[in-house]
Amino acid sequence: MISQTKQKKVKKTSQSRAKGPIVVRRAPGACHRAILAFGPLRFKAAIGRNGLAAIKREGDGKTPIAAMALLHGFSDGRKRGRFPHAALKVVAAGEHDGWCDAPGSPCYNRPVRLPFAASHERLLRDDGIYDLVIVMDWNITSRARNRGSAVFFHLARPDFSPTAGCVAIAPAAMRVLLPHLKPGMRLKVIA
Repeated sequence: MISQTKQKKVKKTSQSRAKGPIVVRRAPGACHRAILAFGPLRFKAAIGRNGLAAIKREGDGKTPIAAMALLHGFSDGRKRGRFPHAALKVVAAGEHDGWCDAPGSPCYNRPVRLPFAASHERLLRDDGIYDLVIVMDWNITSRARNRGSAVFFHLARPDFSPTAGCVAIAPAAMRVLLPHLKPGMRLKVIA
């Protein structure tokens, strides 16, 4: 049996780990390989197929070098209960949920209802990478045409293949991080 003193010490240590930003930096090797750090934790990550960019453009396949606030999330509504609770609001995505990636649309870089005429991504995917997605404040609060859309923090493919510009980690790593994620917490991508 653990004494109350030890329990308080463990709880305090756990809380101190939850402070500070999540930091993502390139790993040695291919330009889409990265390491995500949160306190003392380190996880393998995938980033954009063309690496990092100080100036992000729509369709460039690069992950922006930026400190992005975590806004909210969505999960695959067909697969409830796979991830622990988070302080971030996470809503279930359904078959009519999408995200506009058409720079000329007034809905650019916004969630949309499907069917939708302009170019978009479906939020329900069969490959599992959107089973849990955290929306980051990249080109959302202050939106500009062609600056990039749908830059999410989501699940990686088993082989950690490149993303289109998002940050992706393994489902097991996301389960560890999710209880610590709070609105406004920053994910910082550095060169």
